[in-house]
Amino acid sequence: MFDQLQNYLNTMPLSDMLQESFWMFIQLFAELSILFLIISFLVGLLRQKLPDSKIRNILGGQKGRGYLTAALLGSITPFCSCSSIPVLVGLLKARAGFGPTMTFLFTSPLLNPLVIALFIPVLGWQVTALYALLAFSVSVLAGLTLNTLGFERFIKSELLEEKPRCCGSSCGAAPQITPTIWQTAGRETWDMFKQMFPYMFVAMIIGAGVHGFLPADFFTEVAGPQNPAAIPAAALIGIPLYMRVSTLLPLVSAFLAKGVSLGAIMALAIGSGGASLPEAILLHKLFYWPLLSAFLLVVFAMAVLSGFTFNFLFT
Repeated sequence: MFDQLQNYLNTMPLSDMLQESFWMFIQLFAELSILFLIISFLVGLLRQKLPDSKIRNILGGQKGRGYLTAALLGSITPFCSCSSIPVLVGLLKARAGFGPTMTFLFTSPLLNPLVIALFIPVLGWQVTALYALLAFSVSVLAGLTLNTLGFERFIKSELLEEKPRCCGSSCGAAPQITPTIWQTAGRETWDMFKQMFPYMFVAMIIGAGVHGFLPADFFTEVAGPQNPAAIPAAALIGIPLYMRVSTLLPLVSAFLAKGVSLGAIMALAIGSGGASLPEAILLHKLFYWPLLSAFLLVVFAMAVLSGFTFNFLFT
């Protein structure tokens, strides 16, 4: 696989790769920054209106209810892998159940109304139903397993600490005006954005570079019918990429026409939709390496398992 990539890079003009990377960086910068600010602000408003104790009760995980609720919440939120980070931070700050929170992180980018709506006309209802079942069940199982193994201890607490709020005259001699919920949410949004922006900036540069220097036909060569390891290779290719499942679906017909199996396509879709290099960089601000590695391993395993399942049932 690496030899094929090297051959492609040797034949591509450097100026074209740099130009592609530059425009991808502009797109990522605008998209992720705006989404991060908007979603962070909405999460901040929700936390002002909905007490943390209520969130803990909803996603507490008693008797599996919290896991199902988290999976359903992820299924109705049309977020990509990176834009789900502000919601993740909000759930962690509210001290919601760790297992259900991880379940949400897995399901949110993979299983949402937009993905399902696009899957049905492109791949049919049977493939769509199986995809939804696998994404839902594996996400719940993964959240439950990580919680049982005690991976909660690998969450970094610095970003989740609430800053003390001044109220009345407690923070100085002069009385302070109590901020509105909009002001509080705006301040928390900006504080989080400033803390995460260095990581976002690095993530955007690396993500744009991967996109610009990875040739368009590389996937069809590596995951073609001549490669017995096409499904794991597709999953490995997908994970570093920042690509929504919805943006991949229009390419399905072209991939199938070039001999790429349905299983390899689904492995790429789950790998690229469930995780990305930019998301991993952002998560490193929140997770220590054991939890970050476990997250990536779950996405890879889900992609490979789904790929072989689709090939077995539909080919």
